[in-house]
Amino acid sequence: MTEMTRRSGGYSDATGQDGIAWWPLLLRAIVGYGFMAHGLAKLFRGPVAFASILQALHVPWPYLMAWATILVELIGGVAVMIGAFVWAASIPMAAVLLVAMFTVHLPYGFSSIKLIAVTAAGAQFGPPGYEIDLLYIACLAALVIGGSGPFSLDGVLAEQRYRLRGDL
Repeated sequence: MTEMTRRSGGYSDATGQDGIAWWPLLLRAIVGYGFMAHGLAKLFRGPVAFASILQALHVPWPYLMAWATILVELIGGVAVMIGAFVWAASIPMAAVLLVAMFTVHLPYGFSSIKLIAVTAAGAQFGPPGYEIDLLYIACLAALVIGGSGPFSLDGVLAEQRYRLRGDL
């Protein structure tokens, strides 16, 4: 495996041929979109509405935390999607997930899908557990450990740093 392939998220398969690991691109798209969708939903419903939920959960400084959460979800989602500073963006994103897990989802158990009934109106579900929070945290950890992969700003910056050192 070449140094450039390793730094840009590549892998060496069983035959020793260099290739590019495409899994980070798909993971970045899913995680980035998920965070942006949640941030936009909070923004469109109104930060005050989200702040009232946080206040009911006894989160300190609910209005500040509402805006902080929205910004983390929007900016972090974009950063992950384009592969920019993923390691740095992952820290506040994981913090948001941990707060959600411990303040909202933990009492409902692990499973995020709890089918209660199927009626003529459709399926009815119970409150979600912490499963999705853990999956998002695992995805962020995979991106931090495995790299942002192809078509990422992190990869472009790593290549520029490598070239500036004169090793290429």
